[in-house]
Amino acid sequence: MNFLQILRTAWSAVSTHRMRSALTIIGILIGIAAVSLTVGLGQGTTAAVTNQISSLGSNLLTISPGSSTSGGIRGGSGSATTLTIADANALASTAVAPSIAGVAPIMNSNQVVSTTSTNWTTQVIGTTDAWVDVRSRTIQVGRFLDADDLTNATTNVVVGTDTATELFTEANMALGQSVTIGSSDFTVVGVLVSSGTDDDMVLMPYTTMSQRLTGGVTTVSSIYISATSANTLSAAYQQAEATLLTRHGLTSDNADFSISSMQSVLSTMSSILGTLTVVLAALAGVSLVVGGIGVMNIMLVSVTERVREIGLRKALGATPGVIRLQFLFEAVMLALIGGVLGIGLGYLAGWLVSKAVSVNVSISWAACALALGVSALVGIIAGVYPASRAAKLAPIDALRSE
Repeated sequence: MNFLQILRTAWSAVSTHRMRSALTIIGILIGIAAVSLTVGLGQGTTAAVTNQISSLGSNLLTISPGSSTSGGIRGGSGSATTLTIADANALASTAVAPSIAGVAPIMNSNQVVSTTSTNWTTQVIGTTDAWVDVRSRTIQVGRFLDADDLTNATTNVVVGTDTATELFTEANMALGQSVTIGSSDFTVVGVLVSSGTDDDMVLMPYTTMSQRLTGGVTTVSSIYISATSANTLSAAYQQAEATLLTRHGLTSDNADFSISSMQSVLSTMSSILGTLTVVLAALAGVSLVVGGIGVMNIMLVSVTERVREIGLRKALGATPGVIRLQFLFEAVMLALIGGVLGIGLGYLAGWLVSKAVSVNVSISWAACALALGVSALVGIIAGVYPASRAAKLAPIDALRSE
């Protein structure tokens, strides 16, 4: 009996017992669909997070103050007030830090922003005209803050799209409008293009914020730095660290600040999401194990029901190897059919999830090929014992079986 004959016989056995085969296929189908959807959702989430972090700027460094101690109570990292506008000005010097292209100090405060008809609580950021380039952002309408705004401490502000929408219904309607923050009135001179994240904010010159909102405070909550290129990011890091350590009279062992890059954040997030995807896929893979047990049970039942058929085939010259292959092919065929249908169900479920939660479910061809390979492996493993049992049946005993 050649390969095609064995394949034809296996298909005939599968198609003859439709209900039994369908129930077996469903077990594999659910397992493959669950694994495909889980892996696809993990890959889609990882891609979305990667894009969002990358949009913050691939050459971006963030300097944060260290921890604080007040009244014997220790605060976490970032709670100290060790960074100042003077530190930012020193870092902006090309003579001190030639690998740094731009510096944007950040004063941050949550404030109520009011119009004549409504109000909205958002973060108000005091910064410089370099912020828009350092953060790789663009203006949708109007303009960004300029050097004159900084020098003259003007009451001009730029708003994010979410803030503009909350206050004026449509983002473009915000341009030229007046808003009240604290006890001062400000004029909206620009609206930022949405980045997908970090769109709820009001930006003003740090000089204005210091005078009107924070009572002359010159400390900053963080300093954003952009390197001249991705290749000089490491040099910019070292220059910023050395400059601040010198200014603060400290060493790297007792530094009162920390510097992080988007690349390190991206690497950490990718590692976390990758691990989470593997764990979820492993949990979903339990259903594949259950499906494999189902295939094995069905094949054992099939061997029991077809004892006379096996005996007749052996009596007509079929070798144990041929019998073994026949039953093995049946198991693999059931698993592969379940695998193909499971991939289809995974795609459908992924599309529905994408529509429901606005997260792209990325099911790649490589994942599909892997799923089919896994389903075939499940079929082989589940079919080995029943096939071996069928092959070991003695022809005379099989023919005598009722």
